[in-house]
Amino acid sequence: MNYIAKTPEPPYYAVIFSSQRTEGDRGYGKMTEKMIELASRQQGFLGVESARDEGLGITVSYWESLDAIKCWKEHSAHQVAQEKGKKEWYKNFALRVCKVERDNYFKM
Repeated sequence: MNYIAKTPEPPYYAVIFSSQRTEGDRGYGKMTEKMIELASRQQGFLGVESARDEGLGITVSYWESLDAIKCWKEHSAHQVAQEKGKKEWYKNFALRVCKVERDNYFKM
């Protein structure tokens, strides 16, 4: 993913998922694509940004409300991905939910 999400005027919410991966893919890449596709069809989804190098991955998804985030967390396919992540794909991870009150976008 090589773009900055176009978000509406605040307030809205950001879910920040930081992770360190285990070795090997084991279906991770395909699942990531599937989760982004599913999330983008969820009510309240506003966009996503993601970056990963050999050590650290950070994905930020943007949502209209805390209820929209809760619905995504409880989505059955997302729950399967969460379990696989805990068991196979991640050495460790952190999840943070933030309210965005101000944003600035600079374009050349």
